[in-house]
This record gives sequence, structure tokens and C-alpha cells, in this order.
Amino acid sequence: MRFLFKLPSFLCLIVLLLFNGTFSILEDNKASLLAFKNGIFSDPKNHLENWNLDSNLHFCNWTGIECNNVTHKVVSITLSGNSIRGIISPFLSNLSSLMILDLADNFFEGQIPEELGSLVNLQQLSLKGNLLTGKIPKELQNLNKLEFLHLGSNKLQGEIPELLFCNGSSSSLRYIDLSNNSLSGKIPLKNGCEMKYLVKFLLWSNKLVGQVPSALLNSTKLEWLDLGSNQLSGELPVMKMPSLVYLYLFENEFVSHDGNTNLEPFFASFSNSSKLQEIDLASNHLGGEIPSSIGDLHANLSELHLSGNRIHGSIPPSISKLMNLTVLNLSGNLLNGTIPFEFGRLRKLVNVQLSYNLLSGGIPSSLGEIQPLSYIDFSRNNLSGSVPETLAKLSQLRQLSLYGNHLSGTIPPSLGKCYNLDFLDLSSNQLSGVIPSEIAVRTMKFYLNLSRNHLHGPLPLELSNMDMVLAIDLSSNNLSGPIPSQLGNCIALENLNLSDNSFNGPLPISIGQLPYLQTLDVSFNQLIGNIPETLQTSSTLKQLNISFNKFSGQVPDMGVFSWLTMYSFLGNNGLCGSITGLPKCRERHKFNKLLPILLCSSGVFVLCITGTVFVFRSKTRLNISILSRRGFEEYEQQTIDRKELKYPRISYRQLVDATDGFSSSSLIGSGRFGEVYKGILPDKTKIAVKVLKPIRTAGAISGSFKRECQVLKRTRHRNLIRIITTCSRPDFNALVLPLMTNGSLESYLYPNDRGSSIRTPDLVQLVSICNDVAQGVAYLHHHSPIRVVHCDIKPSNILLDDDMTALVTDFGISRLIIGGDTNNNIPSYRNESTSFSSTHGLLCGSVGYIAPEYGLGERASTEGDVFSFGVLLLEVVTGKHPTDLVSQQGAGLHEWVKSHYPHNLEDIVNEAMERYSLPRPNVAKQSPKLWREVIFELIELGIMCTQYTPSFRPSMVDVAHEMTRLKGHLSNSSMLLIREAGPANDGGC
Repeated sequence: MRFLFKLPSFLCLIVLLLFNGTFSILEDNKASLLAFKNGIFSDPKNHLENWNLDSNLHFCNWTGIECNNVTHKVVSITLSGNSIRGIISPFLSNLSSLMILDLADNFFEGQIPEELGSLVNLQQLSLKGNLLTGKIPKELQNLNKLEFLHLGSNKLQGEIPELLFCNGSSSSLRYIDLSNNSLSGKIPLKNGCEMKYLVKFLLWSNKLVGQVPSALLNSTKLEWLDLGSNQLSGELPVMKMPSLVYLYLFENEFVSHDGNTNLEPFFASFSNSSKLQEIDLASNHLGGEIPSSIGDLHANLSELHLSGNRIHGSIPPSISKLMNLTVLNLSGNLLNGTIPFEFGRLRKLVNVQLSYNLLSGGIPSSLGEIQPLSYIDFSRNNLSGSVPETLAKLSQLRQLSLYGNHLSGTIPPSLGKCYNLDFLDLSSNQLSGVIPSEIAVRTMKFYLNLSRNHLHGPLPLELSNMDMVLAIDLSSNNLSGPIPSQLGNCIALENLNLSDNSFNGPLPISIGQLPYLQTLDVSFNQLIGNIPETLQTSSTLKQLNISFNKFSGQVPDMGVFSWLTMYSFLGNNGLCGSITGLPKCRERHKFNKLLPILLCSSGVFVLCITGTVFVFRSKTRLNISILSRRGFEEYEQQTIDRKELKYPRISYRQLVDATDGFSSSSLIGSGRFGEVYKGILPDKTKIAVKVLKPIRTAGAISGSFKRECQVLKRTRHRNLIRIITTCSRPDFNALVLPLMTNGSLESYLYPNDRGSSIRTPDLVQLVSICNDVAQGVAYLHHHSPIRVVHCDIKPSNILLDDDMTALVTDFGISRLIIGGDTNNNIPSYRNESTSFSSTHGLLCGSVGYIAPEYGLGERASTEGDVFSFGVLLLEVVTGKHPTDLVSQQGAGLHEWVKSHYPHNLEDIVNEAMERYSLPRPNVAKQSPKLWREVIFELIELGIMCTQYTPSFRPSMVDVAHEMTRLKGHLSNSSMLLIREAGPANDGGC
């Protein structure tokens, strides 16, 4: 201040006033930030920890704060995605220089403060993904400099302020997103307003009515217009948007021009839209025919959705001019005529849906020329002719639905060449002949339905190879012969329908031993014998129909039989039992009661003699097995080596070429024992190559490699990663696995950790994923040819395929168990390495997921895996890293949740409801009670699995059954999600 003494007195006064004024403004900035912090209820990531008066930091250095370098006034607050809970303080309005306010993806509640309308310098306002309620304050329309406005995914209601989008003759807004709320009324955009900077305009999933404002249709820079899932009406808007890329008007009440008879004006308006890629008009009231001019749309168009309308007439062949089309959905209309042969020109087509129309004629053979084609649905039409043999060329085909037509001829055996086929439905046609053994694709995951045809002959034994399929329906045919007992090898089967055929012989015992079977229908056949006892011991079977056969004997009264009625047993005159309507079983003659006793007595003498011989031979055999244990292991390894020859041989050079020399650009993951690289083989197969670090190959890493090879090659389940092959040299060990393009569950639970834009899955998807994991681990524990304890169950070891099916991976520290029991008294089969993990040299597993008994020196056990799965469940529900709670509170995640159970779970359940709610429509809003129940039950199951005493934990089979029940409980919500999202939105070296 010494320089003031050199100035005239009046100038000194002016400088002092300016200095004091600036100091006062800066203090106001600081006070406003502290007032904002006072409105915070919880800050789990401690982002506001250094926001305090005692801190030596200037407030410009506080977390999330940015200041002007000259004036030191706050210009930006960015706190998105930090799980902060609280209210938005109106004192933020004192930050007069604020240009960016980003509080997105938190748990702020209450109303948007109207005081924010005084932030005249604000350019970006993002409050999306919170719990905000009430109306949008009309004061926000005073923000003349606003360019970015995102209030989506809240609970806002009422009408949009009249001048929010434009309070003058023009608007500076570039990005507007008010989607996924409950806003009502019309879209307020007055005529004459120029939206000349607007790029994105998103209002989907609200309750808006009226027509699309004409002022919006002149936005020359608009790229993204999404007004889907509202109640908008009137004629389809005629677009004059040369920059438009995405147009979504689905689920409204639009009609076409000229009294709902003419679609030509709408499609003609895109003549200058050279960037247009997607059009979605599904589920409106559109009438008229598809104009031939649709082929004049720009070649960049990749998706066209017109399903669920009233469009009639034929499909114009000119549609084949859209050479870049990947998705075409015309289902649910009144289309007639034939499927154009010109479809074969759409060489980039991936998904084509023409179901629920009136199409006739044959299926064009030219479809076989579209190599990327993976989804075909022509069901519920009047198609005739045969199933084209050319479909066998479609190596990427995942789903083929042709049910409900008039197709004839035989099923092409060549369909078995579609190795990626997951879903095959040829039901309700006129197909004849036998079921070709070739179509029993082992990798089929979901559905095989050949019902209601004219098929005859026996069931091919190859069906037993389908150990990943969930449902098989062969009902209403002329199939005959016995039901093969080998069907018991279809271990993933949940639904089996063989009714209305001519099967004879007994019902195999193995059917009742299917671990996940829920429904079984063998009615209207000629089956004989007793009802297998395995059906009453099944813990999963919920529905059973054996009516109109020739079964005899007593009907059991346990398991599924405890709630069945006589309608499940009609037409079997030899049955008796306690079920109402069945005749009571007669007591056997006294001699018959004594007969088993006499037989047992006479057998005792034989057993005494043979037992002596058996004991002697057993002792000898036991001694031999103990002495030759090493020889047994060598023989076992030789057997594995012989099986390895069946795997495709991939050379080291091929792996080098596929991964671009194991370059850093191909690296997708790394850990203690190696790195994982992505690659592409010459046949276009996408692979993941797990390369083990050579510096460890002589020690634990060698044991890890052998162990993982053994597990992956001996187990086959749809929820376990499968091995393609291995490559082993003295200085190089690698596993070659399929590439999972959707990454791991960890990347979906914590997208912000990696800066990813991945959206957290909804509850239906997460329950399905957890169910997949439970099924895979249950298979390892109880059904695998060699029992396995995984030892490292965590989100990063759960990969997701293209359909978001979960696959358990990383068996590097797993334990192989001899025999059928998995209890601790059964010795573990250990390789040359001792227990180790990715995070510690002594414990099996990763910190946060390790069972407490492992810390006491106990061996790896199935109960330990159950504990890890329980932690995983609680992690999914709470969205918290187990290690976060260990470091912050000194307690594990399971202990933290237990401390809130059962009376203080409300906050945890509410946070989960918001975190896993659906984008559109919000299923949680439609059935909140159901979702809350499921979340609460997930917490309870997680607590049960993480009991301190191992014997108190449920088995993995029981856990899998419970997860299957919860998944089924959500099935109705799942169907709503599917309807909303649609198929598009969705050896050695």
C-alpha cells in the first residue's frame, strides 16, 4: 500500500474503495461456496473435504472449483458423478461470474432454486441424473448466455417455461436435454424464434402434447432430435434440417399427410439431409404406403424403424438402394406382397424384422449373401416355400425366427453351420421330415422351438450336446421312440416341452436331475412306467404335465407334486395317490410286505462273503493308489494333452500378427501375472490373448497357467469363459480366449473410474448378470466334471458378451477338488504352487472379497466362493468398492451393510433405485414396489452369503435358485425394457 502515499488524496480514496470492494466480492464467493456445502447431507467420496475455513488452500483451489486468473472470481463448479446427496443452495446465485455449473449424476433433491436465474453469465447448466422435483423455474429463461442446458433424468413435472428456449428473436442454446422427466403441456417455442445454434434437442420420455413447433424445424445446425415416448400428435413434421443425423419420434400419436394416407412428403423432406443416419417412427398411428422414394434417402442411413404402425402395401424394392442400412424394422404393420429379392444388396444389414405383417411368397435366397446378418425375424406372416439353404452362409447369424408361417419341406441340416446361432424358432409351420442332428448347435444359448410342425422320427442324440440352451420345445409333431436319457446332459435347460407326440418307453430319471429345470411337459404321449423320483427331489421344478400317457404307480407328494392338481395327471389310468381326484393307492398284501425283508435277509449272507473279498482288494488298491499318485497325475496330464489336439492350433507367429506384435495399442488389461491383448485372426475371429509374464514362468505363474488350462478345458457352461486354444513355448505361455467386446462388470459398475461413457445397467440387467454368475459358479461347485473353487470372484473377473450375458473368467488361482464333495474335509488338488492371489501372497482372492476363514489359514472352499459372491451382490446394490469401506471405516462392505440391516436400509435402497432406474421408460416408476422388494432381497441374500461362519452360508446351488427366482420376479419389467430398447438399441504353437 506504500504507493498510495505518492498519489493525490482523492485518487487514494478511489483505489481503497476498489480494493475493499474486490475483497468483499471474493469473500462473498467463499461464503457462497460454504453455504452450498452446508446443504450437503453426504459426500461419500469426500470431494468437498478441503472446502473449509481452516484450510490453507485458497477457495480457487478447492476441489471442483475454477476461478478467473485475473479477478479470482469463481467461474466454474464441476462436481458431477460423485454420489453427493443434498440440496442445491440458492446462495450459488451470489457467484455473479459463474459460467459453468455441473452437478450432474449425484443425489441432489428438492427443487431447482429460482435464484439461479440471476446468474446472467451462466453458459452451461447440467443438473441431470439427480432427484430434483417440482417445476422448472421460469427465472431460468433470463439466462441469455446459456448454451448448454441438461436437466434430464430427474423427477421434474409441470409445463416447460414459455420462454425457456428462446426469450427473444434468437437463442444461444446449443444443447437442450429435458428428457426422462414428467413434463407436460406443449413444447414452448414461439414462431419467429431462430434456433440457429441448436445442435441437440432431447425431450424423450415425458408427457408432452401438441405438435412439433415449426420454429424448431428450421434449425439448420440441428443434428439430434429426440421427442420419443411422449403424446405428441398431428402430421409428421416436414423437416428442413440439412445437418440432421438422428431423428427419434417413436411412441407418439403422429399420423401421415393427406388424412393419414401419404408418407411421401415426410421422406421427401430429407432430400438435403446428407448426414442422416437413423430414423425411428415406431409405435405411432402412421398410415399409407412406404413410398418408392424412400430409396432416395442418403446412403448414410443406417437404421430405419417403422414398426407398430398401420402402414400397408408392399415393400418397395428401391429400399435396397440404402446400401449402408444395418437395421430395418417394419414389423407390426399391414404390409403385403413379397419380400423383395433385392434385399440381398443390403450387404451391411445386421438386423431385419418383418414380423406380424401379411407378407407372402418365399424367403429370398439372396439373404444368404449378407454376411453381417445376425438377426432375422419374419414370424407371423403368410410366407411359404422352404427354408433357404443359403442361410447356412450366415456365419454371424444369432437369431432366426420364422414361426407362424406356411413354410414346408425339411429343415436344412446346413443350418448347423451357423455356429453363432443362439435362437432358432421354426414353430407353427408345415415342416416335415426328421430333425436333422446337425442343427443341434452346441453353443445355442437360448431357444430351440420346432413345435407345431409335421416332424417325425426319433430325437437325435446330438440334442444332448446342447449344454447351454435354456429352452427346447418340440411339441405337437409326430416324433416317436424313447426319450433319450442323454437329454440330462443339457444342464442349462430350464424349459422342456415334448408334449403331443408319440414318444414311448419310460421317462428318463436324468430329466429330473437337470439342475435348473423349471417346466416339463410330456403330456399326450405313450410313456409308461413309474414317475421318476428325481422329479420330486428337484428344487427348481415349478410346472409339470404328464397327462394322457400310460404312467402307473403312486404319484409322489413332495416337491413340485405338493401343489400340482389332478389336471397334470389326467389320462393315466394306472396312477394313484393322495392328490384330489386320483384314486387312493391300495395297501399291498402282507406277503408282499414281508418279501423285501426276506430278500434282504437272504442277501446278507452273500454280502458277508463278497464284503470280505472287497475289503481285502480295496486295501490293496488303496495302497497302490497312494504309491502311484504321481503316476495318476502323469496319466491325467497325458489325457489332457491328447484332448488339446482337438483345439485349433494357433502358432506364435499368428498371435504376433493378430495383436500387432503385442503392441500397447492392443493392450486391454494387465495384472500381476500377465497382460491381455485384443487381436483378430485371419478368419476375422476376434480374440483375447492372455500372455503370462515370462519372468515368472518358472514359479507360480507356471502353476497358474496349467491350472487355468485345466479348468477351462474341462468345464463347459454358458456362463463360463471358453478357451479357444493355448500356446506354450519355453519362453512364452498364453491362453487364447474369445474377445468380450462389452468388457467387464467392473467397467459398468464404475464407469467414471476410467472416464468411460458407459451407462450403468438397469436393475433387470444386473439381476440377470448376477444370476449368470451364480449359475456359472454353481456349475463349478456341483455339476462340473471336475469340481472347482474359483477363489477370486469379483466384478473385473466377470466379462459380458454381446448380449450382456455374464461369463466368469480368470481361473488362475482356482482349486480343483477330487471327488463329488466340496466340503473342507475333501483334500484339495494342488499343483506345484501354494495358495496365492493377485493382491497378497498368502490369501486366496482379492482384498475386500476374501472370506474371513482364509485369514485363519483355512483351505480354499466352496463356502469361500459363496462369501465372495455375497460381497459382489452387496457391491452391485450399493455401488461401493469393498476396499473403499475398508480404508475409510476399517470394516468390510458386508459389515457396513449389516450395520444398517434391517431397519436402516432406506437410504441404501433409495440410492439403488435411482442408480439402476431405466432411461426410457422408467420401469422403476411403473412398479417401484416390485423393484424395492427385489433390491431388499438382494441385500438379504448378500448378508446370508457373507455370514462369518462358513457352515451358515447357503450353497451356491441354493444361491443360484434364489437368483433365478428374483430374475423371474422381474420378468414383466424386463419385457417392458425389451419393448422400449428394441433389438437395435440395443492346441500348442
